[in-house]
Amino acid sequence: MRYFIVDDDMASRRMLGKVIVEGELGVVIGEAESGVKATSAVLSLQPDVVLIDLLMPGLDGIETMEQLKGQGYQGQFIMISQIVNKEMVEEAYEKGVEFFIHKPINRVEVQSILKKTAEKFRLQASLIAIRESLAHIGTTIHVPRQQSVKEIVLAILNDMGIIGEVGSDDIVMIIEILMNRRDGGPQLPPLKELYEEVAHNIGSADIAKESKAIEQRIRRTILTAVNNLASLGAVDYTTAEFEYYAPRYFDFQEIRSRMKQIEENSQEPIKVKINTKKFIQVLYLETEDKFLQS
Repeated sequence: MRYFIVDDDMASRRMLGKVIVEGELGVVIGEAESGVKATSAVLSLQPDVVLIDLLMPGLDGIETMEQLKGQGYQGQFIMISQIVNKEMVEEAYEKGVEFFIHKPINRVEVQSILKKTAEKFRLQASLIAIRESLAHIGTTIHVPRQQSVKEIVLAILNDMGIIGEVGSDDIVMIIEILMNRRDGGPQLPPLKELYEEVAHNIGSADIAKESKAIEQRIRRTILTAVNNLASLGAVDYTTAEFEYYAPRYFDFQEIRSRMKQIEENSQEPIKVKINTKKFIQVLYLETEDKFLQS
């Protein structure tokens, strides 16, 4: 089972992820702190189950569900809620919630509900498989679909916690541009050239002005990734995402400086050097590798 967790409380997301992994109930393929940030990620990754908090700023859980279903998501929803309100519970069930998980999160309750959900999912999958077998006897063998460049990039950005950030769409477009001109080899063209091509592709009337805006959006997004990874490292530097992404995509000394500030709970602003070219270069090479393997 593939899960996506949407909750504005990081501790709840971590707890749910830990229960899923330790209970061997499946894998967490993504998480988001709000319904707004979750929408594009869920639609791209198409998890089997979305665990979603009922009360969140911006879009609440029910509103997020409606948007996802309206845009084609067909997976299952499990609602997480601290509120016991009959009307809200009834509305959630009417909108398609399978089960409720109550806060504070209880490991036994979570495992029980996820096992029930998995069993229901397997039963539905079996029925679908039987119908398809009966309908396509004698047809050609199904060939697994290759992941798109966008799907690969979004999965990587999600690991760093920056999917849905202001520059994430710009980053996806840059990698798609690079993948379409792979005959240029592993070396990147000038970033200015890439920004201008993105600006042109989105139909900007002022290429120069939009190129500068793209540059700033990407820098802010990469800075958010630095902060996210530094926060992970400050809590547990053996976290898989920290160990993998921090030394590959960034100047590690910058990550370490931010970690130190977090560990010391310092309120003084710190200047972090952003190496956009290194980030784009590594992301492009990793995307190309995953694309060729898929």
